[in-house]
Amino acid sequence: MNKQELVDHIASATESSKAVAAAALEAALEGITEALKKGDEVRLVGFGTFSVKQRAETKGRNPSTGAEITIPASMNARFKTGASLKAVLNK
Repeated sequence: MNKQELVDHIASATESSKAVAAAALEAALEGITEALKKGDEVRLVGFGTFSVKQRAETKGRNPSTGAEITIPASMNARFKTGASLKAVLNK
């Protein structure tokens, strides 16, 4: 499912226009993004938890030249499924 299909599903499920559904989805995604940017967790009970994890700087190799390179530290988003979602997926 891509973003447009999700907007279509939200519009259908809520009996609203696609424009309203798209705006609601954008607002939700912006809220999640802003919370993660601050380093906060976003917990959606029954669905899962979005969090941020620090990835340390590591050494790697350029595959074409074999030269050693430094891969810089970075922040990455993580998602852990909630119990309800996990149960539905494993039925």
